[in-house]
Amino acid sequence: MRKLISAGLLTIGLFSSRLAGRLTFELWRRPLARGAVRDAERALHTSARAEIVDNVTTYAWGDGKRPVLLVHGWRSRASRYAGFVTRLLELGYSPVSYDAPGHGDSPGPIVSILGHQRIIRALEERHGPFEGVIAHSLGVPFALYAVREGVAARRMVMISGVADFGYLADTFCAQLGLGPKLNRELRRSIERGYFDGDNTIWDRFSAAAGKTELLVIHNDEDDVVDPGQAQLLLRKYGPHAHFLPTTGLGHRKILSDPAVITEAVAFLQDQDQEAEQGSDVPEGLDLSA
Repeated sequence: MRKLISAGLLTIGLFSSRLAGRLTFELWRRPLARGAVRDAERALHTSARAEIVDNVTTYAWGDGKRPVLLVHGWRSRASRYAGFVTRLLELGYSPVSYDAPGHGDSPGPIVSILGHQRIIRALEERHGPFEGVIAHSLGVPFALYAVREGVAARRMVMISGVADFGYLADTFCAQLGLGPKLNRELRRSIERGYFDGDNTIWDRFSAAAGKTELLVIHNDEDDVVDPGQAQLLLRKYGPHAHFLPTTGLGHRKILSDPAVITEAVAFLQDQDQEAEQGSDVPEGLDLSA
């Protein structure tokens, strides 16, 4: 199927690169499949207080104290954080999450990073300010931008995330074997389709310097988001970013790995110990990157 799509777009591009770019954009912005609740997630999923906020399905657990926001990625859903939810509840946190538009139990259409910013802001108004924000994959740029634009979070954990906004177009074109010409047309279609033709979005929505303590977790065998994106995020964010490398987990298993969950939540907990211990770096983190 990928070869057929690639051949079709390349053929159309011979006659009209702009039309091929628009068609590529339509493919780029559609998840094509919704993630279902897995058996291992069902108990936590059904125990949540589900509400509709800003036209999306949102979930909340706990007593409302010490809220932590969980932001999922492409073709995913909030229930993928079941292991995190369990651990956070054990420690007295109140996890909050949502199914993105067109994902999970939320209706479409898909929205841009600005739409996610609006949703996260609405959740902050309802549940925040957040003790922490944990995001995975495409949820990482959404979470980083929302916090940069004023959403309150004491600490953030970014897992297997995208740092360069243009990476989303580049990898899509690379997977389909599309060349630079269609890549440029796809970028123009993204600019026109979501951002009123604004060509500054590639810098605006990429990782930037920040002051909120940030833990970056990535896997050396991630076949969806290149591990180099973690290094880019570390460099762009600055001295408040810390790195936890992992191995053998890939892009999806990392989210349910017990050791990753333990380290991520421990990083959030450390903010409560800073005043007593005078340290803001969890033991064992690699700060050499």
